[in-house]
Amino acid sequence: MRVLSIFSIHICVVSVKPKLNEVQKQSFEVIPIVDAVGPESFAFHPITGEGPYTGVSDGRIIKWNQHQRRWTNFAVTSPNREGCGGPQDQESTEDICGRPLGLRFNRRTGDLYIADAYMGLHVVGPKGGLATKLTAEAEGVPFTFLNGLDIDQRTGDVYFTDSSSVYQRRDYALVLLSEDSTGRLLKYSPKTNKTTVILKNLTYPNGVAMSRNRDFLLFAETTKSRILKLWLQPLSKAGRVEVFAQLPSYPDNIKINHYGELWVALYSTSTYSWITNYKKSSMNFDTAKELVEDGSGLAVKVSNNGTIMQVLEDKDGKVWKLASEVQEKNGCLWIGSVVMPFAVLKKT
Repeated sequence: MRVLSIFSIHICVVSVKPKLNEVQKQSFEVIPIVDAVGPESFAFHPITGEGPYTGVSDGRIIKWNQHQRRWTNFAVTSPNREGCGGPQDQESTEDICGRPLGLRFNRRTGDLYIADAYMGLHVVGPKGGLATKLTAEAEGVPFTFLNGLDIDQRTGDVYFTDSSSVYQRRDYALVLLSEDSTGRLLKYSPKTNKTTVILKNLTYPNGVAMSRNRDFLLFAETTKSRILKLWLQPLSKAGRVEVFAQLPSYPDNIKINHYGELWVALYSTSTYSWITNYKKSSMNFDTAKELVEDGSGLAVKVSNNGTIMQVLEDKDGKVWKLASEVQEKNGCLWIGSVVMPFAVLKKT
C-alpha cells in the first residue's frame, strides 16, 4: 500500500495502468465555483467527453466548458429558483432549491440521471434545463436523503441510495451519530417506471458502482466504514450480500476505473470509534461533528478483490478536504467535496 501526501495541486495518475508504488506527476488545476460550493460528484458526457458536470450547493448542475474556461449552467431539479443564488446560507434552502448529489449519464440516450437529496430521482436531456422527476418514493415511503447512483448501461436500470428515511442531507451528522439504519438501496426501471426496494435497514448507504461485467453492484455503507457487494448474477448468487472492503474511515462516493479498480472518497480520517465515545460521554453534538469534519483529505484505491492498493492523503487539508468523490478520467484524478468551492481539472 502506498501513501501519498499532497501539498500542491500538481498530482496526477499516469494514463497507463500504474504498478503498485509507481506514480508519476502531472498538473491539476483548481477551478473556483462562484457563489456556490460543494461539487459533490462528477459526470462526463459519454459521447463527447465534455464536462465534468457537477451539482453544487444552490441546486444547480453546472458544466465545465474547457474552451471558454468557465462554468456554465446546465440544469436544475427545482423550478423554484427565487432566493437560491448568491452566497447566503444555501444549506437552509436546499429543500426548496434542490441539492443534486449523484450524477450519471445513460450512454445510449445521453440523458443525465440525478439523485437530488431532497427532490428525488430526476433525469434531464442533453440540452439541459429543468429536469424531470421520475420517482420520489418506494413502497409508500417518501425519499428523505437521496445520495449516490449508477446505471446498468445495458438495461438502463438506475441503482441509487436513500441514505436515511428519517434524516435529511443537512442532518447527515445525525445519521452517523444515531447509527440510523433506515437507509435503502433502490432500483428504478425507465422501461416500466417502477421503483423497487432492493435492500433496506442499511446504515447510511451512500455511493454506488456497477461492476464492469454487470455481475455485481458495490455500494458504500458509510457508518460502518465499508463497501458491500450485492451479487446480480449468476442466478445462483443473485441477491447475496457480502463485505467487499473494510475501510479506515467513512466512505462517500465510489467510482470504478477502466481497470476495474475502485476509488473511494473518505470524508475524514476519523474512525468509527468516535461514535461510541460520543454516546458514552457528555460530548455535545457540535464537538462530535467537528471530530468527523476534521479538515483532512483522504481517499483510497481498492483492488478488484477488495484490497487497499493506494492511499491519497492531504493531512492538513491545504489543497482539498472532506472528499466526496475521486474519479479517474483519462489518467487524472478529479476530487470533489461537499464543502470546498472548487473542482479539480487536469491542465491540457
